[in-house]
Amino acid sequence: MSLHIGDTAPNFQVDTTKGKIDFHEWIGDSWCFFFSHPADFTPVCTTEMGRTSQLADQFAERNVKPLGLSTDTTEEHMKWIEDVNDTQHTNLQFPIVADPDLKVAKLFDMIHPDESETAAVRSVFIIDPNKKIRLTMTYPMSVGRNYDEILRVIDSLQLSDRAGIATPADWQKGDRVIIPPSVSNEEAKEKFPQGWEEVRSYLRLTEVK
Repeated sequence: MSLHIGDTAPNFQVDTTKGKIDFHEWIGDSWCFFFSHPADFTPVCTTEMGRTSQLADQFAERNVKPLGLSTDTTEEHMKWIEDVNDTQHTNLQFPIVADPDLKVAKLFDMIHPDESETAAVRSVFIIDPNKKIRLTMTYPMSVGRNYDEILRVIDSLQLSDRAGIATPADWQKGDRVIIPPSVSNEEAKEKFPQGWEEVRSYLRLTEVK
């Protein structure tokens, strides 16, 4: 199944390291960072699970719930978490989906046959409180994720929703943002009373807090 930005994320009921969950119910009024791993007890995955745990407060500040997935059992996940905590000096608390039958991985198109028939690639889905997919990223098994980028795009999406703006290349929180071309100058005067720099008629930069 091919999922696109704007699609409703498929719902599922599944066992996790924190008990059984209904995905949509579990998300509730939060955002979700849903990410997959090839397998438990693998080196890159261990560092990523650890980094997600270390950033727990950063995700919480943004009202984002992390949810991991690996195509192993809950029992294996629980043993692996001990290793993650020990090697990455953290205390992993977010749930990890057990998916030994590949049900969820196939639902989200996380199995890429040229990489593996049974292990999920490193997929990322950012899902909003309306259960809409807002961003997708797919990494090969050999490349660990960039968590600065994951937090950056969450900040951008949330600011865009709140302020009706777009963000330029390499935008970081606090940088100037773009007034979309669909907003006329008259509308922009009301929406952005702080003013803007008009580099071109289609490129207007302003500051939004």
